[in-house]
Amino acid sequence: MGCGLSRQDDGGGGGGPRRKQGGVGDVVVFLPGLRTPRSVDFSAQALDGRLGRSAAERLSALRARVVDMAMQESAAALKPRRKTAARQGSSTANLLQALEDYLPVLLGLVKEGSQSRHSVQFVWTNQEDNAEETAMADAWYEVLSVLHLMAMVCLLQANSLLLPRAYGDGYGPRVSDESRRATVDVFLKAAGYLDCAIRQVLPHIPSELRRQLPVDLAEGNLKALSLQALGQGVDMQLGLAVDSPKATLAVKRRLACEMVKYWNQIQESIPELTATDGWGKKHLLFVKWKYVEAKAAAYYFHGLILDEGNSEKSHGMAVAALQASEEFLKESKRASEAFHATPPTSRSPTPFGTAKYLFDKIPKDASSKVRINQDLYTQERVIGAPPPLPDFSLALTPEDYDLPPLDPLWNKEDGHQ
Repeated sequence: MGCGLSRQDDGGGGGGPRRKQGGVGDVVVFLPGLRTPRSVDFSAQALDGRLGRSAAERLSALRARVVDMAMQESAAALKPRRKTAARQGSSTANLLQALEDYLPVLLGLVKEGSQSRHSVQFVWTNQEDNAEETAMADAWYEVLSVLHLMAMVCLLQANSLLLPRAYGDGYGPRVSDESRRATVDVFLKAAGYLDCAIRQVLPHIPSELRRQLPVDLAEGNLKALSLQALGQGVDMQLGLAVDSPKATLAVKRRLACEMVKYWNQIQESIPELTATDGWGKKHLLFVKWKYVEAKAAAYYFHGLILDEGNSEKSHGMAVAALQASEEFLKESKRASEAFHATPPTSRSPTPFGTAKYLFDKIPKDASSKVRINQDLYTQERVIGAPPPLPDFSLALTPEDYDLPPLDPLWNKEDGHQ
């Protein structure tokens, strides 16, 4: 019951979104492509009379709509040409709505007492797994795949919001404060879908079947992507803080240290991914890039606060922290270049927010602080290891999201179960 089948990628390109890609355009927010469903005809399955015609027709229609829109969005997401924000936002919003419409009806297959849970073989393409697609005759696998796709669509929306656009005001293309604030909510929404998948769906899938899930849906990957959404949400908050004259150094340091903590947890959660090529390698490089970039920010603001002290010791620790921030910034630049150069290749938009601030400030401030402290303390001093970063509790959490109630359709179907 519910056994899983996987079709291995033979390197010939399985068609559709799995084919080799030359480029995916501008990337600020990482997502490993979009897993897409293959067509299923519920009525053709017959289901041994355990599903009424109206339910079968409704499921078929809703899922067919999801299949069509997901394939279109996946193909569009993997093209390097730019899309207008309105067009991208409209298409992703429509896909998300289609998934939200499908889910309450789908949940009827897994409700208590249902005999239809294992009656249909659900097939989805993979992006990070070695297998090109995975088929399982378990409706909980379908629910898990739907929630994962909902989260990935949110990350696609976030990436679109964070691409520079012209506002016709003479200042040139930029990412507005409104877009950055809106993106935080989108990140929390994505994290909420993934958190729900971990809490309310995975426990229903038997352990032997969970071991057959593609790496895209492995618990560690779901957790890592949820944490990534939270970490990038904090990145947006820090970017807004550095642009605000009212934000204190202490606030900026706390946000930067929280970013480090999120990305460290991501490194601990992320499963074994194929590191030779493709989305797996790109995913790992993205995590490395953002982790060292977060360290650059944290050590920079920590160094500035230490430099406000009056002792030679605090000034020495400040210099060590600032020099560490400069090294991490250089490493993050190399990691960013490696990420974008890895197929499917991508482009880095003009830096904004945290990244722009760090590239503007760190090289200048690090060298000036070293020079000032050398003038203050004439004796030759060896710069030691950077001081430890302060530990702060994480403030951002996933948006509360639970599986929706069953569609009222199922009240009429009880006699068929």
